[in-house]
Amino acid sequence: MYKLTFFVPIDAAESVKEAVFETGAGRIGHYEACCFQTRGTGQFRPLEGADPHIGKVDTLEHVEEFKVELVCSDERIHAAIAALKLAHPYEEVAYDVWQLAEL
Repeated sequence: MYKLTFFVPIDAAESVKEAVFETGAGRIGHYEACCFQTRGTGQFRPLEGADPHIGKVDTLEHVEEFKVELVCSDERIHAAIAALKLAHPYEEVAYDVWQLAEL
């Protein structure tokens, strides 16, 4: 089992989550589309050569985003990451994947 965490602009959150959920990620027992999200402010500065979805090259940007956390089974994690990258509006997607221990 894995925990997948990603950051997404608020206006794109529902469509990105749905793409990830369609892979089977976010299932816990007899429940699906399970996640936790917190609102925060992300920041970044696109460098020369970037093609930013938001902002301009060499300008520091601050964006209201959700941090979305969910679990994903071993056999679905690669598909979930691929769906995340495909559905996400950013050129570079910020995400973490943690393998969880079973106790």
